[in-house]
Amino acid sequence: MAAKDERGRAGEERAVCYLRDAGWHIIDRNWRCPQGEIDIVVGDGHTVVVVEVKTRRSDGFGHPFEAVDTRKRDRLWRLLAAWGAAHPELAHGRRARIDVIGITGDDVDTATLEHLVDLR
Repeated sequence: MAAKDERGRAGEERAVCYLRDAGWHIIDRNWRCPQGEIDIVVGDGHTVVVVEVKTRRSDGFGHPFEAVDTRKRDRLWRLLAAWGAAHPELAHGRRARIDVIGITGDDVDTATLEHLVDLR
């Protein structure tokens, strides 16, 4: 596995720990369909959240949140709809939203973690 992929997996693992500590239930990870992949799906009794994780060594090429442009955001909404259609028992009757977690720093375990809630 390439170093970039390993770093991305480590960032996703850190995000999962953060989300669990915040009280979210991890419903799905790395869910794939023909339209793409969702990093993490979390939920509580009322809401289902697709979480996109962006891990960077620095913000030299822009803040991690900047990587989620309009095209990516639209794709995430399509993926959320596809996930909901594939899991109606988990999605029915719940609000849905998209969050982004950005992790910036050399060491993923100590890097700055930021959580953007309800990307529109």
